[in-house]
Amino acid sequence: MKTDVVREEFTVLVVDDEAAFRNSVRRILHKESLALLEAADGEEALSLLARARVHIALVDIHMPALGGLELLDRIRKEFPLVKVIMVTGLGDTASVVRAMKAGAVDFLEKESIAEAIGTRISQAHRIWELERDNLELRRKVASEFEFTRLVGESPPLARLKEIICQVGATDVSVLVEGETGTGKELVARAIHHQSERRGKPFVVVDCGAISETLIESELFGHVKGAYTGAHASDEGLFMAAGGGTVFLDEIGEMPMSLQVKLLRVLQEREVRPVGSPRSLRIDIRVVAATNKRLEEQVRRGSFREDLFYRIAVVTLAVPPLRERVDDIPLLINHMLAKFGRETPRVSGIDPQTLNLLERHSWPGNVRELENVLRRALVLSRGPFLKPEDLPDDFGSEKGSATEASAPAPANDSLAAYEKTAIMSALERSGGSRRQAARLLGIAEATLYRKLKLYGIE
Repeated sequence: MKTDVVREEFTVLVVDDEAAFRNSVRRILHKESLALLEAADGEEALSLLARARVHIALVDIHMPALGGLELLDRIRKEFPLVKVIMVTGLGDTASVVRAMKAGAVDFLEKESIAEAIGTRISQAHRIWELERDNLELRRKVASEFEFTRLVGESPPLARLKEIICQVGATDVSVLVEGETGTGKELVARAIHHQSERRGKPFVVVDCGAISETLIESELFGHVKGAYTGAHASDEGLFMAAGGGTVFLDEIGEMPMSLQVKLLRVLQEREVRPVGSPRSLRIDIRVVAATNKRLEEQVRRGSFREDLFYRIAVVTLAVPPLRERVDDIPLLINHMLAKFGRETPRVSGIDPQTLNLLERHSWPGNVRELENVLRRALVLSRGPFLKPEDLPDDFGSEKGSATEASAPAPANDSLAAYEKTAIMSALERSGGSRRQAARLLGIAEATLYRKLKLYGIE
């Protein structure tokens, strides 16, 4: 059993003014593979917490000077990642209730601690190991993808990256759905990078930008003299991507006449250049993207059902920026570093400005955020972006929408207004509890207690 300050192992801190109790805990846990730290009072505990990475703090609720509840409050504010288990006397129900409301994750009674503590600590240890392994996996996934431009760590984006890892290793066709500006092409490039085709071309086709009269020639090529102006043969984009990936951006804009030919190409794995009597074999993977609901277009008859099922073997949904508000500070830092060479005088962002950016609805998603930041960097006169550097009407749409959609309190009680404010903050933050707590100006632990109190899921 180690009793020094340890940073790498799962670490438990026992805080109790009775040496006999600390010795008892040490004997019970001596077979566990963990580091055990001991403190005789609250001040010593805070000193250890400042120096060591502690995962579980076992805190006696009744101690002289800095009591257990006061210490719990300090830990929640100063070391929010530390999980606190309170140790109470038999039948001390009132203290238990106060501790759980204040943010303790569990409690143990001293009289029965010998039977319970091993199980509780082992469970916490296992959860920590799973969380650590999951974090290491996500870091490995991120490094393998080289997601240098797909910035963010929010749960929706982390899940998307994990799915890309699974899908990328296969060779199936993928449909990427998402609103304009969410980064669908970045997702397609990540899929290509994760595949065995990563060393081959990644060819982008903007189905909405190519003339309908020329798109077949652009995709499948043409021979010399195939039509007026065809002064030389061209292999086309599908052949140019040989062995690689063809990214069909905004495939929902593809005319029906070409959808039939694309379906045949994907089925037969052959293209026939315009004006040529023979077909050519191709070896490509297709990743398509759309900002529309292709299922709806299929129902309306504007997109072929058989082609839809051919390109959408797997469908990935890219979350809009309003659903990953936690990523906004990371995106801003990334963009400031990216644009820093153009405007070296700007080194950061004012907290009030950041708050405005986090509260915005971002209908244009990441692309809109990039545009707003570029404009602000050009207009800024100091080292930090200020609210006045943002567009004059910035935030007005978000504010009016929030006010218009905010539910009315059930009655005039303080609790009703508080519940309404919490629900409104959760809606504005896209369900992010961390961001909702920031909008409300309260600690995240306080928000969790109030969610339980009001039965808000």
